[in-house]
Order: sequence, then C-alpha cells, then structure tokens
Amino acid sequence: MTEFTRSQLALHNGQDKETIYVAYQGLVYDVTSSRLWRNGKHYEHWAGQDLTPELADAPHSENVFEKFETVGKFV
Repeated sequence: MTEFTRSQLALHNGQDKETIYVAYQGLVYDVTSSRLWRNGKHYEHWAGQDLTPELADAPHSENVFEKFETVGKFV
C-alpha cells in the first residue's frame, strides 16, 4: 500500500495535480470522481489533507468514505 506523508498528500489537492485525495483515520481516499469535491474543495473542507478532526462537524458519518477507493496509508 502506498504511503503518503502530509506534504505528499497536499499535492493531490485538485489544483497541483488532477487527482483529489483526502485522508481519514490513517487511510487516503481518492475523491476525484465526486462532483462534491470539484476543484479540491467540499464546502469549507480542502482536499490534500487529513480530514479526521473535521468529520465531527460534518452532516454525514464516516460511512461516506465507503464510496471511494482507498489509495494508500497516511503516515
């Protein structure tokens, strides 16, 4: 499994590269296909970072990540 550091994950923010990745609880998810993550932004959340601490404020549960492919591990 590919490992992503904070700086490597930050490159997948939907602007520096075409891929849009986010991390949650140690895993990295590819959300590129989601219309809700266009341009690397989803409401007040930005792609290319660990969203674990931000999920508590979200109107959905962690089950939302089941829709997306896991592409690596956040280290």
